Amino acid sequence: MPPRLVLASASPFRKTLLENAGLNFDAEPAQIDERAVEDTIEGLDPDDVALILAEAKAQDVSGRHPGALVIGSDQTLSLGGDIFHKPASMDEARRRLLKLSGRTHELNSAIVLARDGETLWRHMSIARMTMRDLDPGFVGRHLANVGDRALSSVGAYQFEGEGIQLFERIEGDYFAIIGLPLLPLLAKLRYLEAIDG
Repeated sequence: MPPRLVLASASPFRKTLLENAGLNFDAEPAQIDERAVEDTIEGLDPDDVALILAEAKAQDVSGRHPGALVIGSDQTLSLGGDIFHKPASMDEARRRLLKLSGRTHELNSAIVLARDGETLWRHMSIARMTMRDLDPGFVGRHLANVGDRALSSVGAYQFEGEGIQLFERIEGDYFAIIGLPLLPLLAKLRYLEAIDG
C-alpha cells in the first residue's frame, strides 16, 4: 500500500499543482520561523537556503505524521548577492518590481521528501527570469490591478497570471517558477512507489 502523502505547505499554488497532477494528499503548513532558521545560516548560497528551509518544513511536519511521505518545498529569489522574501506591503512590492526591472534574477526552488524524521531526497531547480524595463507608472497600475496577490510571492508577481506581462525572457522549468518542480517530484514518487507509474 502506498504511503500517505502530506504537503508541508499552505501555498495554494503548490496545492493546485499537486491536485492537477491527480495526487491524493493532505496539506499541513510547517510550524517553523523561516527567518529564524535563515539567521542561523547566513552566508550560504540562495539554493542552499531554499534546500535548508524545505528540509526544515518537511522534518517539522514529518514529526507529526508517522509513516507519511512529507513533501517540503521552498523558493528563494536572488539578484546578485541578495536574497529576497515575500514583500510585506504594496510599497515594498512596488520597490521590488522596480529593482528587478530590466534585470535577470533567479528563482531557486527546492523540494525535500522526508519520512519519520529521515530525509529521503533533495532536489533543486533554478530558473532565470529576465524582466523587461518597467515604467514606474505601469508598475503602479499593475499592482493596483493585482492587489494583495502581489504579496504572496517572493518576486511580487504571479507568473501564472498577469505577472507574465512583466517578463521578456525566462530560462527554466515552469513548475519551478511556480514554486514546486513537479516533474522531478513525480519521478521520485514513482520510484518510491508512492504513486502509480
